[in-house]
Amino acid sequence: MAGHATGKTGMIDQIEETIIALLLGLMTLLTFANVVARFAFNSNILWALELTVFMFAWLVLLGASYAVKKHSHLGVDAIVNILAPRARRVLALITVGACLVFSLLMLKGAYDYWAVFADLPPTSGRWFPTGLDMKARSQSFYEVQDVPMIGILRFLEGLINYGEAYEKLPKVVPYLVMPVSMLLLVLRFGQAAVAVWKGDVDRLVASHEVEDELEEARARATGPVCGGEN
Repeated sequence: MAGHATGKTGMIDQIEETIIALLLGLMTLLTFANVVARFAFNSNILWALELTVFMFAWLVLLGASYAVKKHSHLGVDAIVNILAPRARRVLALITVGACLVFSLLMLKGAYDYWAVFADLPPTSGRWFPTGLDMKARSQSFYEVQDVPMIGILRFLEGLINYGEAYEKLPKVVPYLVMPVSMLLLVLRFGQAAVAVWKGDVDRLVASHEVEDELEEARARATGPVCGGEN
């Protein structure tokens, strides 16, 4: 069972890292192409800026969950370092619990914001979902400003826009990253909570010194015993 779960999360890791790498590469290529068009051909790729902004937003939002996985978020561990190991673990559990509550609230807000663009009902309730708001007005006809519609996404016209053609990319596409990234954030904080509970880590933001100490401790615990009895 553990191996099966690891395989699933490992696949998510690979997809996440691949998307982040692709976004970085595409942003670089698109910006370079627009600079060449402007200065070499006195032209302009009209939709380049808006698409770059969308890709940067995807990069930031997906990178937030990726940074949780890599323990790369900024943090101050001066107080944590002076605490006893048991107190560190308790404080880490409180911290990851607060982060999980925050990410769940963000997930609700992100879904509610995106749902109307997907012709889906948002959730009711101010803080926690209490049901579905079936009276919410659909905004599936909203389009972005410059990025043109692409053929591969034409199925959305019949799916959520009642057969009406899109001239520009519908907002439901770039805004999809909002609920997806928040769902990934919940997953990453859940993984962090399990790691803290099992004693694998004692904080969410691990400094390099602490990581080295933990690695050395694991090596001493699992390594062969050298030397004989005195």
